[in-house]
Amino acid sequence: MTTIFEGTFERTLDTMLATYGKEAARGTRLEAWLFDDRESRRAAEQKLGAFGVEAKLRSAYKPLLHFFLEEIDRKALKRVDIRYPQAENCPANRFLLEAYPLAALVGDAEIVFVGGSDTALTYDVALTFADGRTEAHTVFAPNRQHTDFIGETLLSPTGWVRLDDSSSKRRECHLETDYERLFAGAMRAIAEHGWGDSEPYFDELNIRATLPINDLQLPVGEEVVSLREAMHEDFYFSLLEVFQKKSGRPLGDRGLKPGQIVPEIVFADGKPTVRVETRLLATTDADGEIQPLDTAQAPLAVAQIHAELEKIEGQPFQAHSRAGRPVKARYHKGTDAAVMISGGQHPNETTGIVGALRAAQTLATLPGTHFTISPLENPDGYAVHHRLRADNPLHMHHAARYTALGDDLEYRAGAALNERAIRNEAEALSGAELHVNLHGYPSHEWTRPLSGYVPRGFAMWTLPKGFFLIMRHHADWEARAEQLIEAVTARLATVPGLLAYNDQQIALYETHAGETGFRIINGFPCMISVDDRHKAPLTLITEYPDETIYGDAFVAGHGAQRETVLAAYEAFQSMMAVA
Repeated sequence: MTTIFEGTFERTLDTMLATYGKEAARGTRLEAWLFDDRESRRAAEQKLGAFGVEAKLRSAYKPLLHFFLEEIDRKALKRVDIRYPQAENCPANRFLLEAYPLAALVGDAEIVFVGGSDTALTYDVALTFADGRTEAHTVFAPNRQHTDFIGETLLSPTGWVRLDDSSSKRRECHLETDYERLFAGAMRAIAEHGWGDSEPYFDELNIRATLPINDLQLPVGEEVVSLREAMHEDFYFSLLEVFQKKSGRPLGDRGLKPGQIVPEIVFADGKPTVRVETRLLATTDADGEIQPLDTAQAPLAVAQIHAELEKIEGQPFQAHSRAGRPVKARYHKGTDAAVMISGGQHPNETTGIVGALRAAQTLATLPGTHFTISPLENPDGYAVHHRLRADNPLHMHHAARYTALGDDLEYRAGAALNERAIRNEAEALSGAELHVNLHGYPSHEWTRPLSGYVPRGFAMWTLPKGFFLIMRHHADWEARAEQLIEAVTARLATVPGLLAYNDQQIALYETHAGETGFRIINGFPCMISVDDRHKAPLTLITEYPDETIYGDAFVAGHGAQRETVLAAYEAFQSMMAVA
């Protein structure tokens, strides 16, 4: 274990209280934008008010959303017109995305967004109330242009302060907050550390930070405003980018093997702290109580995944992860055309694991069925997800996405295949020409506020847009790919509530991000493309917004995954019988 960096940071709110919470500051008007929760900002305002300081402390993160949540009677609104800023070094819809999910928080009021505000980094807001009143507001969105840790120029949310005091002259400037300083200090230490020249650079790189910032759950689906989650995402993907650059790989290269990067960003009162250290790989498994599979309310314990797999008649086969955990699978041989079923490639996408098991158990009861099933392909990532959920159960936890080597197992090549070997063996045993690969994506907004806000390389995933499908096929299998996706979506359209769920999410997505860019087939967004990387000529990938959901939402998620497998299996048999 080696400590790379350790630091404690004076809380920006405490610095403000020390500076202006005294009699000499009486009469000062102070306005600031900070990375703090509402309760902390309001408490500081009251303390400053006791000294005659008129303070308004706003959120630097998603300022327009917080303006409506904290300062506007949304129930009284009839119409909302917003002109959002547009700027260089960021996507044209960046500030529209930052307003998400405002359109779902104004009740029946009409809301209209138009790009191009009068003043830089400022929203122009016109409100019409049900009683006929009108109001006009400007909402400042402080940002700074900066160079990140891989040399890219970004425009990112930042702290800001405006001050009117006895000099009768308003002053304002950028304010580097505790949140920003913690991130920058840890990132700089990691980027400058001597990691050697060969991958992997470590077993586990652990970044444990404590922040006195509470999450805010919103009354919209699974939406949550979380600066702790945002910092997890910023650390994880920023470090992947740093190591991609160090290795000479292109940005976004999923074959990078730096080791397991684990940001643990937890709540704690007091000053923000961070400790960065290397650790040995953990080898314990995700545990928990046994759940009825068909109505499982939460991700399964590993022991139950293995037990449910053993209920499926067939030939067992397995591989091993970097940390030595088994990757277990079954080959159920029959007379049908073979299909590969997999889940848990990205194990923070948890509904696919349950859906794969449920579908395979159903198929195993039918005559002639022929398939392989590997429900948990990345057990090292699943263990990280279980560990992180203990502190932050609702976060998306992308640190659990890749393997303990730090790569995406689908892109692994070479002699040491580890987890990737399970697919090679499935292909060799079955000769399957269809692979149904169950995945998920964030159930609520995904941001990187300290690195340009929109997740670099993942812009299409930043907002949930319902259950959608990706169809990849060899060039000469295009007609059969179209036939399969038509049949699967037609069957999914009969699942109670699923189309309505999609319609609601797609409508909110289009308001805050624009067109989905997907083909809509029978009510489901779909992407269909030629891809010759895979041995199987057809690969159907599901994407359910499941990071991280529980209860009835989780049941609906793994139910949709199960139905997709069964629909694809049935449609594939019909196709191959004709062929």
